[in-house]
Amino acid sequence: MEGKIDRRDLVALWQEFFLEEGRRIKLTNIADHYPDVRSYNVEFSEVERFNPDLVQYLLSNPSECLRAAEEAIQEIIPPEKKNYARIHFRISKLPRDTRVEIRKIRAEHLGKFISVEGLVRKATEVRPRLVTAKFKCMRCGKEIFMEQDGLQFREPLECDPEQGGCGRTVGSTRFKLITEESVFVDTQKIEIQEAPEGLRGGAEPQRLVAFAEDDITGHIFPGDRVVLNGTLRSAQKSGGQMRSTLFDINLDLNSYEFEEHEYEEISISPEEELAIKEIASRPDALRMISESISPTIYGYFTEKEALALQLFGGVQKEMDDGTRIRGDIHILLVGDPGVAKTMILRYMADLAPRGIYTSGKSSSAAGLTAAAVKDEFGEGRWTLEAGALVLADKGIACVDELDKMSPQDRSSIHESLEQQTVSVAKAGITATLQSRCAVLGAANPKYGRFDESKTIAEQIDLPPTLLSRFDVIFAMTDRPNVTEDTKVARHILRVHRRGEILKYEDPNMIEGVDATEILADDADLVPKIEPELLRKYIAYSKRITPVLTNEAMSALENYYVRIRSQGEGKGSSVPITARQLEALVRLSEASARARLSSVVTEEDAKRAIDIVEYFLQRVASEGGRLDIDIIVTGLSRSQQEHIHILKKLIRDLSDPVTGVPESELIQRAEAEGIAAEKAKGLLKKLSDQGEIYQPRAGYYRLAAEERL
Repeated sequence: MEGKIDRRDLVALWQEFFLEEGRRIKLTNIADHYPDVRSYNVEFSEVERFNPDLVQYLLSNPSECLRAAEEAIQEIIPPEKKNYARIHFRISKLPRDTRVEIRKIRAEHLGKFISVEGLVRKATEVRPRLVTAKFKCMRCGKEIFMEQDGLQFREPLECDPEQGGCGRTVGSTRFKLITEESVFVDTQKIEIQEAPEGLRGGAEPQRLVAFAEDDITGHIFPGDRVVLNGTLRSAQKSGGQMRSTLFDINLDLNSYEFEEHEYEEISISPEEELAIKEIASRPDALRMISESISPTIYGYFTEKEALALQLFGGVQKEMDDGTRIRGDIHILLVGDPGVAKTMILRYMADLAPRGIYTSGKSSSAAGLTAAAVKDEFGEGRWTLEAGALVLADKGIACVDELDKMSPQDRSSIHESLEQQTVSVAKAGITATLQSRCAVLGAANPKYGRFDESKTIAEQIDLPPTLLSRFDVIFAMTDRPNVTEDTKVARHILRVHRRGEILKYEDPNMIEGVDATEILADDADLVPKIEPELLRKYIAYSKRITPVLTNEAMSALENYYVRIRSQGEGKGSSVPITARQLEALVRLSEASARARLSSVVTEEDAKRAIDIVEYFLQRVASEGGRLDIDIIVTGLSRSQQEHIHILKKLIRDLSDPVTGVPESELIQRAEAEGIAAEKAKGLLKKLSDQGEIYQPRAGYYRLAAEERL
């Protein structure tokens, strides 16, 4: 169909469409259930099969075409329903090739029916909008109606004679709005942004505002991945007294769809699928994958293996009683400055099919989780805004400087890590948003460098309850060692030299070095698997749901029971808890996924055990014995016992006025088997926590509540 079509012909064409294949019956049912059901939804392919020219006309002239369709609906529904039933016509499931990227929307798309996909960033509350205003002329008493377009409120310029009015202008009469008899419609303002998987190279995500009306309001929340279909409109920017020639764009929403399949948008060609299966069939597949993670960073072989498993993730389970068990693996990197934590986080955010990088220190008002904010987007109303963990739903959130996040985020991130939801209750907004993402965090020790003689909870400004929710915690230390330092130095220098050579179009032009030999020798600096293919590999693996074999279950069960048995003696520490067993299951499932295997073998279980054993020995052991209390409570079992002894000594030896001298307390503590340095450290900790205090220098007393 080219050019304009006569309105009556267009209505007749839509009537013909609605009368086909039992659509009339469906329309009658909708009219019967009105106003509970107020829309007739049709898939794009249905209209295309009926008349390909009609859908093309719909895409280019949506306003006229949709109005004609709704007129046709009014003609078809039973006569007794016509007076009050106003049924909307909505068209959805446009072909993927007709979608327009938000950043590629141009002037040519204005007034066209388009489809965009993205991540919901903000959504206002649902509020009524005036569409037909009823005014009363205060001079003659006549009531007149006036249609309201857009968001600007319009009053009559005269008492309309065509509606039986007196004809007086606004200068000689006054008009009163009768809200009770005016027509309102529910409306909601939504802002979406480009999905993170479509961005590379640190590009800022572009945003688009959409307006939903009537029955499609109140269903979209921040963090949702949606496809929005509607007409692209333009609105003139307000520039005070001067009217600007620049226009803003927004989407007049006709229909929406939720993205159900999170990795569907990543297209994998048959050749790529073959290459993925070939890599997965190799016995060293996981080693190849881990060596493809930040190959320019030397070492960290176990850490990179765990990061590779985090990309694949475990299986999310929905149990019979409704309980949901997360499959995402949370990893925390704690270490000295300059050990490349930030580089690893940025690489992982780029490598993951859906990855977001943020900093705990520089997060916006919405922070890491979510917030109710008051801004101009909601015309001064409260608006729900999604934070990084919500935006990374079904992906990986790489959070740098996790120890420097705000106290508000620190309290709400607990729920996000374990339950994978974010609850907001503020300013009358009560909502629960999804944050089904793996978290890769990085944190620096409080005092600059990691001290292996102290517990991890003492050195990092994070509560133990938060630390315990991470499946794996790696301590990345920087200690002088001639052998290792030589390897690191050579690796870094080779990285820089390779970068220099890659600047040349023809490296053979460089005199004094053999560029060909250098590039050949630096093969280990190149990812074993191309990043783009690895992203598709990860997306492809998500289709697989591996199941534990009996051998894998036995291996995990035997390890768990063996380690737990070390804590059976009286006064012994608790080596590990059920949380570590769940971490073992998730890592085992991820190992099977990396091989594209539908079963978890004993080898997968042993790989998971090696990773968990490695991290527990580094951060949750004392004197060679595992003690999970170091992570869970921040104090080892022996420290808890020593604190109990010190507090008892202070209680027994303390003078009612002066307290107990530090020298006497240290002497008695040494007699109880507590080293002097350790006793001084514990006294400082108790003093910092307010459990003891110094009435005068060098003397200690218990705080009032501790004396009771």
